[in-house]
Amino acid sequence: MLVAKDIYKSYGELPILKGIDLEVNRKEIACIVGASGAGKTTLLQILGTLDKPDKGTIHLGDTNLSELSGKKLATFRNKKLGFIFQFHQLLPEFTAVENVILPALLGGISKSNAISEAEKLIDFLGLKDRLDHKPSQLSGGEQQRIAVARALINKPEIIFADEPSGNLDSKNSGELHDLFFRLKEEMGQTFVIVTHNTELAKMADVKFEIKDGNLI
Repeated sequence: MLVAKDIYKSYGELPILKGIDLEVNRKEIACIVGASGAGKTTLLQILGTLDKPDKGTIHLGDTNLSELSGKKLATFRNKKLGFIFQFHQLLPEFTAVENVILPALLGGISKSNAISEAEKLIDFLGLKDRLDHKPSQLSGGEQQRIAVARALINKPEIIFADEPSGNLDSKNSGELHDLFFRLKEEMGQTFVIVTHNTELAKMADVKFEIKDGNLI
């Protein structure tokens, strides 16, 4: 489903990625692990089209992401890719449901249809009584589940997550990890996750370890 070949990336004179090859199959949970500074987040951002490699190609299905740019790339990213970040990135002035519908509105979905889909997702994630709560009124685990709903709203082919449980306690981390596997089984969702969490990495279908810019 996702194929990256010969990915190189440097910042100035500092090489970060030195020829990465990886493949992720549909309905897999793939974890990227490694020491701090190894290039995990850089690789995730390149796979998710948030950054460009200096060299190499990335295919999602039949689409060569390296050939997309500008508005075409933004549209593809909005419709096909989902993102979850360590610190949720929820807008504090918006309610839970308003945060979730933003990618749908950007993708041209009507507000009424977006709200209907968001309410279904939030209910699925066990937060139907939190629809009108703002982020400050939600716990860390609840905020991250709202962020998951936002990532799912456009029915993406793949979700990229950067340390999604890094800001959560062990109980909420475990619940979030269980949720990923539930989404894989019940929605056929595919995940690529950067993590320091050894338990999640052990549970994953495939684990990629980066050291000194290479996969080992």
